[in-house]
Order: sequence, then structure tokens, then C-alpha cells
Amino acid sequence: MVAAGSQLAADAGAKVAGKGGNAVDAAIAAMFVSMATEPGIVGPGAGGFISVWPSGQDPVVIDAYIEMPGRGLAEEDLHQGLDRVWLDYGGGVSTYIGYGSVGTPGGIAGLETAWENYGSVAWSELLHPAIAAAASGFPMPIAAAEYLEASRDIVYGWDPLSYDALHHGGRPIEATEVVRIPKLVESLEVIAVGGAAEMYTGSIATKIVAAMKRHGGIVTATDLAVYRPIVRHPIVVDHGPWTIATNPAPAVGGATLAALALLAPSDTSTTTQEWLDGYAIAQRDVFQFRLDRLGADKDRVAAARELLSAAAAGDRTVLRGSPSTTHCSAVDTTGLACAITMSAGYGSGAMPAGLWMNNSLGEIELAGQDPHGVEPGTRMVSNMAPTVARHDDGSTLAIGSPGADRITTALATTLLRYTDQDLTLQDAVDAPRIHVEMGDEIRASAEPGAEPTNMPVNSYDRHSMYFGGVQAASWHPDRGFEGAADPRRTGGIAVG
Repeated sequence: MVAAGSQLAADAGAKVAGKGGNAVDAAIAAMFVSMATEPGIVGPGAGGFISVWPSGQDPVVIDAYIEMPGRGLAEEDLHQGLDRVWLDYGGGVSTYIGYGSVGTPGGIAGLETAWENYGSVAWSELLHPAIAAAASGFPMPIAAAEYLEASRDIVYGWDPLSYDALHHGGRPIEATEVVRIPKLVESLEVIAVGGAAEMYTGSIATKIVAAMKRHGGIVTATDLAVYRPIVRHPIVVDHGPWTIATNPAPAVGGATLAALALLAPSDTSTTTQEWLDGYAIAQRDVFQFRLDRLGADKDRVAAARELLSAAAAGDRTVLRGSPSTTHCSAVDTTGLACAITMSAGYGSGAMPAGLWMNNSLGEIELAGQDPHGVEPGTRMVSNMAPTVARHDDGSTLAIGSPGADRITTALATTLLRYTDQDLTLQDAVDAPRIHVEMGDEIRASAEPGAEPTNMPVNSYDRHSMYFGGVQAASWHPDRGFEGAADPRRTGGIAVG
């Protein structure tokens, strides 16, 4: 069972499963299609995290996130190739774009690491669906078109290659119209034959570094050559009969998600006003801690431990001190679960070798005010939290979401409704969401039916992609597969 950000991606995972692939193979194939066919949402120059839990083994998280580049550069080489812009998206956001906002991408290296450790079909098979979609042209996803309304000219208009990819004769490509990116096809074919090494030490790496030098970027040949995914021990928490494994520090998303699950009211009816009010307060307290203690320049490992310890003890006194993301989940009948979340930030607009690059150095809310102020080799801060879980009865679950700082609330809200209220997976995904926003005034954004009464509320009149796009897949030894795609981002599910 595969659940992904588009039906095209989900079908790709099912196709690979039909050729003998397992859940990891299927998830990787689906993610490659997403990275190739969701412009503005994600791209091959992204980074991310891959959570895997094989039956009878311990869960792991493969950290393939963006790294701070700049090895070997002098101070005068920094702070170039940057433009600070304002995007009218999600209430408005300020970010940096351009080649100078690009961090060392880790996504493709991470996918290859997952395949090397857990895959069962040939590497090239995992890229064939993405190559085919890019070669024949693919429909502009509705979610991508919505984001591009705010970012097309500002983020993707300054680079001629980006501009041409998103326009037909100067006219913007609209939702469902066909997109073709010839240089993307060429690069994917090179990676299918030569592996991820082509992007880090091979011909594609050469093109990326040359473009960086021309346009003020700071990703060097050394940064690419030394990049390695890191296999980490996940955060593991017990929640009733479920054991949940999620993304550990230095990312902040997993600790935030786990704390929300631990601190949420234990009432099994998540539709009562009392539960919503208590859950809103839990979000407020956890987010205040994240704001104070989990920033780019903090000891995130120590802070995450403190957050989880306080949440497990119910000690709230301790706590009061990106749009461009996609996710896919897959499970199989062996009990193997795989959840992959990838992000390119808000997008840099840079497109060397037909590959859209991230702007992770320019995400001010995560990286801070100085895009080049972190030591080279540092993993950037991330809210992503791809999660795998196992039930005492042998059931497995893979779940995750895009949505910047709404990732954790989208996942926690869905998980709590699935594990505590015993909703079906699709009903849990469909249920209304709440997200508490920290600022000069603490307030909750809420979909209809999820409004708290104990703080100001920004009410939405319908489901919105602002609240993430949860994609989930589960398998039960007796009941079989269950999948759920989020209607907020027109995702898809498929069985292979």
C-alpha cells in the first residue's frame, strides 16, 4: 500500500511493487516521481528524512537533510547570490532565494542509502517511473499551482530555466496543464545509471558547482563530495498499544510530535470542546518550548531530551520558558513500513542541470537571519517528522506530512484520532485540524469543527493545504491494507 502526494506518485510505487519491490522500494519510487513532478512543492535538490521499520528489527531514521555548505570559502565569498523576498503564502512569509540560499542537498543520497540497506529491486527500476513522467510530460499538480500563484514570478521568475519550465510561450502553466523539463530527464537518466554518486562527485555535481560559482552560491565540490546520509536512532514513545518511532534531533519535528502525543488530553473522544481546548494548550506549550530552545543555534539534542522528559512527566512548567515539502508512506505484507518526507524549503529558483534546488539556508524561521552564519557541515533545522508505528497486534503504520511548522500538528492530530478515537485512517486524515501560531498574539488557526474556545481563532471555512497533507498507509495481519490520502493536497493511494 502506497500513499503519496499525488496519484501519479502512488501509482509509481505500486508499479515497482508489482515488479517485486517491497515497501521501501515503492516509497522511493513514489518519492522520485514527486521530486520530478511537483514543481514548487519539492525537487531533486531537496533534503529529507526516511523512517524505516522492518518486522523483527529496530526502527531507524536515515537523515538525508540539507547541510550547511561553504567548505574552503573565504568570508568575502559569502553573502552573495541572495535576495530577500516576501511571499504572500500562508499568511505571508519572508525568505531568501537565489543560489546563495541553496544548502547541500541530501535527498537523493538518502534514497540510495535506504535502497542499499532495505531495497529488493534494481536501482534503475526505482527511477523509471519518474523518467517516464518527465519525458512524456506531467500534469501540473493542483497543490503546486496554488503555491506557484504566490511564488512563480518571485522565486521561479529570475532564473531563465525555471521560468521556461513553468511557462508556455510566456503564459503561466495552469493546474493540470502539461509540464515538460527536458534537462530533468537527462539528469534522471544519468542518476539511474550511475547512482547518487553522479550528483555528488560525477557529471551532475560538476554542473551544480559551476552554476554555484557563476551565481554566488556557496555549495562547493568538497561539500558535495563529503556529504553522507546519517543513520540515526529514532525517538520512540509508547502510546497505548502503539509504539511510535519518529525523527530525532538535530531535527525538531519528531520531538515536537512526540511531545504533542504525550501531552494531548487522554479523552478518547477528540471531538469534544474540552479535548480541543486542552489540545490547543498542549500545542501552545510545546511550541513555546520549540521557539525558545530548539532554534538553529541551540543544542537541539539536549533540548529535545528535556522536552520529551517534561512531556512524559506532564510537567508543563518546563515548556513555558515549509510549503515546499512532500511525503509518501508505504507498508507491505511482511510488516515493513517506510515513511519519507522531503523538502526544498520555499524553493530557491535555481535550476542547474534541470534540477530545482532548495533554499534551506534562506528559511529564516529555521535557519535564522544570517543565511551563511552556521558552520559548514551543520545539518539544518527541520520540522519534518516521517513516522512509523507498530501495534501490539502486529499492525504497522507509516505516516507523514508536508506543511512547514504545521507538519507536527497535522500528524499529531491525525495520529491521536486514529490511535485514540479508533477512526478509520481516511476519517482520521479527513478530520478537521487545529494549529496554534506563536507570535505577538498567540492564536489558533482552525478548520470548521476544530475551533478552541480558550484563545483567539483564525477560522477557515473549509479544508486548506495550509494544514499539511498527511499521507498514511497501514497493514493489519488479518484486515490487510488501509491507505489514506489527504484531500487538502489531492494525494493518491495505490496497491501493488
